[in-house]
Amino acid sequence: MRKVMITGAAGLVGSVLREHLRRRYRLVLLDRAHLDATDSGETVVRCDICDGDTVATSMQGVDAVVHLAGEPTEAPWEAIREANIEGCFQVVDAAHRVGVRRFVFASSNHAVGFYPRSEQVDERAMPRPDTRYGVSKVFGEALLRMYVDKHGLTAVCLRIGTLRQPDAPSESRHLSTWISHRDLAQLVICAIEADVDYEVVYGVSNNTHRWWTDRGAERLGFRPMDDAQTYVSVVPPDPPDADPLAATLHGGSYCTWDRVGSVRPATRATSVNFTPPKGTRQ
Repeated sequence: MRKVMITGAAGLVGSVLREHLRRRYRLVLLDRAHLDATDSGETVVRCDICDGDTVATSMQGVDAVVHLAGEPTEAPWEAIREANIEGCFQVVDAAHRVGVRRFVFASSNHAVGFYPRSEQVDERAMPRPDTRYGVSKVFGEALLRMYVDKHGLTAVCLRIGTLRQPDAPSESRHLSTWISHRDLAQLVICAIEADVDYEVVYGVSNNTHRWWTDRGAERLGFRPMDDAQTYVSVVPPDPPDADPLAATLHGGSYCTWDRVGSVRPATRATSVNFTPPKGTRQ
């Protein structure tokens, strides 16, 4: 069995992957929050990802890193910079220093959130981040590109769509962006095991109305099984006061948080501190 580290293992994505991957790999679960090992194949490490030396020590003997740790949504710049910029660098650099073979990075669809919904994009699309959070994901993708080219690390960046607990879409945008738990687990296994040097792929189920085409995921061998359209009858319509600009862009409400001015006709967001519903990784 390969040995795989999951950073941010206590979060929503980490919990989903832990459940699915421990049957296949020996897991090193790293988080600054408390975790208990529940299986003989699990090792728990409690530390902050900005502590690069401790992270590197914990990576000894690890074949692949699945990096999830960091701010999971939009936040003040200081928090994004600490966790998603500095923390990401420390984890990537630690992986290089100890000779990890494969780095799987949890990027986000918010790296391309300002594309219009009328336009379907692929893995070659130029970044158009919709938030500071999205900018940090573009940074991670670029950082790994450099470590692949300069240092020989291999990497897969997953622009994850919307993962939910419970495992179903809950708003109209999710009909295009949703990824089921089992599809995410399959994608991560493909990302760990595929014979590639560097790929950017979209983490999305086989949704009828998806906005992203994904030759990169196909090269990994990913074959999603689920479709958000299955739930269309129970997904509520958008509220009547929803921002009209948000409804036209891939990133949805992420595109209108903190927005000032009128680059194009739109209603300014009513709350700059809006947080996604608990149990959602957007």
